[in-house]
Amino acid sequence: MSSPESPENQISQNKHDREAVFYLVFESLFNINTPREIIDTAYAADNFDMNEAIEKKFLGIVENGEKLDEIIASASEKRTFVRVPKVSVAILRIALYEITEDNSIHENISVSEAVRLAEDFASDADVKFINGVLGNYLRTR
Repeated sequence: MSSPESPENQISQNKHDREAVFYLVFESLFNINTPREIIDTAYAADNFDMNEAIEKKFLGIVENGEKLDEIIASASEKRTFVRVPKVSVAILRIALYEITEDNSIHENISVSEAVRLAEDFASDADVKFINGVLGNYLRTR
């Protein structure tokens, strides 16, 4: 049996938190509710274990959304930003936020987790697109 602080449990918690952030960021792209309303709804709905880390990352991504979208637009070779599916935008915002603002996560982990999220939630073409955008950004920064 693994302890609460075991590497396996930490990896599982990180995966859970990243997926929760993905759901919140994706929802925020539709501009129906404010970030605070999205957070409050997530706590009330109890569909996943909301916590302060999820809330903090989500709010950081929302706050930096314009900057992150500019990075996506400049690192995309084949699509204009308006043609990028919202699922891909949400995944890219998370990865780019981690790369640019969160020094606790190595950029390779952010890219790997973005690809994993894309494999779970996006099309095969979008998996390649996301990997390409992140690779282009990392090579040119």
